[in-house]
Amino acid sequence: MPHYIAVNNTLVEITDEEYAARQAENLASETAMLNVRNRETRNELLAASDWTQFNDSPLTDDAKTSWATYRTALRDLPTHENWPSLEDADWPTAPE
Repeated sequence: MPHYIAVNNTLVEITDEEYAARQAENLASETAMLNVRNRETRNELLAASDWTQFNDSPLTDDAKTSWATYRTALRDLPTHENWPSLEDADWPTAPE
Protein backbone atom coordinates (compact mmCIF):
# COMPACT_ATOMS: atom_id res chain seq x y z
CA MET A 1 0.00 0.00 0.00
CA PRO A 2 1.53 3.34 -0.99
CA HIS A 3 2.08 6.13 1.53
CA TYR A 4 1.90 9.81 0.70
CA ILE A 5 2.86 13.06 2.38
CA ALA A 6 1.98 16.60 1.44
CA VAL A 7 4.90 18.70 0.21
CA ASN A 8 4.06 22.22 -0.96
CA ASN A 9 0.42 21.21 -1.40
CA THR A 10 1.41 18.24 -3.56
CA LEU A 11 1.16 14.60 -2.56
CA VAL A 12 4.48 12.80 -2.74
CA GLU A 13 4.80 9.04 -2.41
CA ILE A 14 7.21 7.81 0.27
CA THR A 15 8.67 4.39 0.96
CA ASP A 16 7.49 2.06 3.70
CA GLU A 17 10.72 2.83 5.58
CA GLU A 18 10.15 6.59 5.38
CA TYR A 19 6.56 6.10 6.50
CA ALA A 20 7.64 3.96 9.46
CA ALA A 21 10.27 6.55 10.44
CA ARG A 22 7.69 9.35 10.33
CA GLN A 23 5.25 7.29 12.38
CA ALA A 24 7.96 6.65 14.98
CA GLU A 25 8.78 10.37 15.12
CA ASN A 26 5.10 11.22 15.58
CA LEU A 27 4.74 8.66 18.36
CA ALA A 28 7.85 9.98 20.12
CA SER A 29 6.53 13.53 19.86
CA GLU A 30 3.10 12.57 21.18
CA THR A 31 4.69 10.65 24.05
CA ALA A 32 6.86 13.63 24.96
CA MET A 33 3.84 15.94 24.94
CA LEU A 34 1.85 13.51 27.09
CA ASN A 35 4.76 13.31 29.51
CA VAL A 36 4.80 17.10 29.88
CA ARG A 37 1.01 17.29 30.26
CA ASN A 38 0.94 14.58 32.92
CA ARG A 39 3.78 16.20 34.87
CA GLU A 40 1.93 19.54 34.77
CA THR A 41 -1.27 17.91 36.06
CA ARG A 42 0.64 16.04 38.75
CA ASN A 43 2.41 19.22 39.85
CA GLU A 44 -0.90 21.09 40.01
CA LEU A 45 -2.39 18.34 42.20
CA LEU A 46 0.64 18.46 44.47
CA ALA A 47 0.46 22.24 44.76
CA ALA A 48 -3.27 22.11 45.49
CA SER A 49 -2.65 19.70 48.36
CA ASP A 50 0.39 21.45 49.90
CA TRP A 51 -1.80 22.90 52.66
CA THR A 52 -2.54 19.41 53.98
CA GLN A 53 1.03 19.03 55.23
CA PHE A 54 1.44 22.37 56.99
CA ASN A 55 1.91 22.31 60.76
CA ASP A 56 -1.15 24.50 61.24
CA SER A 57 -3.37 22.41 58.97
CA PRO A 58 -6.78 21.70 60.53
CA LEU A 59 -6.50 18.02 59.56
CA THR A 60 -6.14 15.18 62.05
CA ASP A 61 -2.88 13.24 62.10
CA ASP A 62 -4.60 10.32 60.32
CA ALA A 63 -5.90 12.64 57.61
CA LYS A 64 -2.45 14.20 57.18
CA THR A 65 -1.00 10.71 56.79
CA SER A 66 -3.61 9.87 54.12
CA TRP A 67 -2.76 13.05 52.24
CA ALA A 68 0.97 12.36 52.58
CA THR A 69 0.42 8.89 51.07
CA TYR A 70 -1.57 10.41 48.20
CA ARG A 71 1.16 12.98 47.57
CA THR A 72 3.81 10.25 47.52
CA ALA A 73 1.74 8.34 44.96
CA LEU A 74 1.59 11.50 42.83
CA ARG A 75 5.36 11.93 43.03
CA ASP A 76 5.83 8.26 42.07
CA LEU A 77 3.62 8.47 38.97
CA PRO A 78 6.54 8.86 36.51
CA THR A 79 7.73 5.40 37.58
CA HIS A 80 4.29 3.84 36.90
CA GLU A 81 4.39 1.04 34.32
CA ASN A 82 1.93 2.91 32.07
CA TRP A 83 3.70 6.30 32.23
CA PRO A 84 3.06 8.51 30.37
CA SER A 85 0.02 6.76 28.87
CA LEU A 86 -1.91 6.70 32.12
CA GLU A 87 -5.52 5.60 32.37
CA ASP A 88 -7.84 7.43 34.76
CA ALA A 89 -7.53 4.48 37.18
CA ASP A 90 -3.73 4.88 37.25
CA TRP A 91 -3.99 8.28 38.96
CA PRO A 92 -4.16 8.18 42.76
CA THR A 93 -7.40 9.27 44.40
CA ALA A 94 -7.27 12.19 46.80
CA PRO A 95 -8.48 11.49 50.32
CA GLU A 96 -11.85 12.93 51.28
